[in-house]
Amino acid sequence: MLISILVFEMPLFDVALKMTRSKGEFIFIDLTRRFPSASVFIWCNRENDVIEIVVRNPEEYPLVIEEIHAQRARIKDIIEEIVDDHRLYLNLHTCDCMKQNTIVRHIGKLNILNIFPNMIENGWAYHRLIVFKHEALEELLKRLENAEWFYKILRKVPLDGFVGSSLTMSADAVLSGLTEKQMEAILTAHRHGYYNLPRLSDVQTIAAKEKVPRTTFQEHLMKAENKLVNALVPNIKLFYHASPVRKKNLRVKRNISRIPLSRQIVDKRKSMIKPRAAALA
Repeated sequence: MLISILVFEMPLFDVALKMTRSKGEFIFIDLTRRFPSASVFIWCNRENDVIEIVVRNPEEYPLVIEEIHAQRARIKDIIEEIVDDHRLYLNLHTCDCMKQNTIVRHIGKLNILNIFPNMIENGWAYHRLIVFKHEALEELLKRLENAEWFYKILRKVPLDGFVGSSLTMSADAVLSGLTEKQMEAILTAHRHGYYNLPRLSDVQTIAAKEKVPRTTFQEHLMKAENKLVNALVPNIKLFYHASPVRKKNLRVKRNISRIPLSRQIVDKRKSMIKPRAAALA
């Protein structure tokens, strides 16, 4: 069986950077300096930005909302705004992070993979990067210095995993907020067919079979579902507001990934044989 394998001659590195600037117009860096309980998470698909602002201090929350509204002239092309008791979502029609001389633009031009979301806390922007060449990282750091960014390398280790489109939404970003009990609840519910359509079981039956209190199991399950949905929503928003062409391309990739590898190899061989047969004829 023929299998194509992409081989890298040099090891890939998983790099975590934090960076800041003492001057410049960076709305969210300045915002988190002024309001230490605020954290900003940014997702980008090169067409739209989804920005989530979480404020842990209830007293600071209305002040943060007021500041964001005051900055509406600088935060352009907002197509959706969702506010709850401690969180604000902004969906931007344009991609702000790909503007000239932004960090993400430099990262992309150097063929470094940025793993979203980027996070901003206490005046520092945090980026997780997959670096293919050590020289590219050196060049990025040089550009940051020239642009008067202060940076610190938090982690630089060989990549433990696979490079693929799934890294744009890393598993740790989705799952790290779950406790052991919450993960067990999700897995148990799935095992009993709770997420089948139609459902094969309910919370009461599952709890009885597992010999755990129903209220406890239900609480863990609901908290797990809530965290998973909140982690996925920014990526769903990016897809929902993407252009029709981009959605079509993503759907093609998704459909191809569902075809078994053996079938893909057979189809590829057939496509190579047909032109050759036509040429011989």
